Amino acid sequence: MKRLLLFCLIIITSLTAGEPDVTGPDILNKIIDLMNPENAKAVMEQTIVTTSGDKRTFKYDTYMGNRGESSLMRYLEPSRVKGNAMLMTDYSDNIWMYNRRTDRVRKLASHAKKQKFEGSDFTYEDMGSGDSWKEDYTPVLKGIKKLDKVRCFKLELQAKSEDVSYNKMICWVRVGDFFPIQIDYYDENDVFTKTLFLQDVRTVEGILTPMKMVMKNNLDKTETVMKYVNITYDIEFEKGFFSERNLKK
Repeated sequence: MKRLLLFCLIIITSLTAGEPDVTGPDILNKIIDLMNPENAKAVMEQTIVTTSGDKRTFKYDTYMGNRGESSLMRYLEPSRVKGNAMLMTDYSDNIWMYNRRTDRVRKLASHAKKQKFEGSDFTYEDMGSGDSWKEDYTPVLKGIKKLDKVRCFKLELQAKSEDVSYNKMICWVRVGDFFPIQIDYYDENDVFTKTLFLQDVRTVEGILTPMKMVMKNNLDKTETVMKYVNITYDIEFEKGFFSERNLKK
């Protein structure tokens, strides 16, 4: 009998030995570390695809600092928006917009972070969440499952309050390197609204970088594609760079 129990114990141990010993908070911390480097500068292209298949493409310079706490964007194309700019601080809690034609800066209302960014399928909050996931969501590990033949942690982020855009998010995180390859978004009624695909993952200056991000709206049947034209993490910003006065430069 003792031998049988010992044999069963060995079998169970062998089946579980290969599973990483991590918790939901552990995985969330690793995601945030990977996705929010200290600083970054990039040129990006954003293409919005409507339900009819029409496309609108924007190109802009983007600057990110303080591990995602602050970001500044300046539009390059098309000509009608060239020179316009946007500043976000405190993980998108504060948003300012600069219009080149009127030469005016206006601050958006606090609820604006839940609205669509330039009519895309990304919200302002999506663009600048950063470390705020730790404060806004409770991470719960739902096990290890396969997504498109890739072993992933299924990490559910449950909203702590109604102040955020989503009731929950499900992150599919590669077991091998803790990189998220897909995020599913659910609204306050627990309706599956959007999916973000992080694709063409490359190592840039030692940092894993999704060169292409596709946000698909499951309700409107639209999608927005964001691509890095180029990106560098080897950059420092002078004091005051992420400020309202710098929007007009």
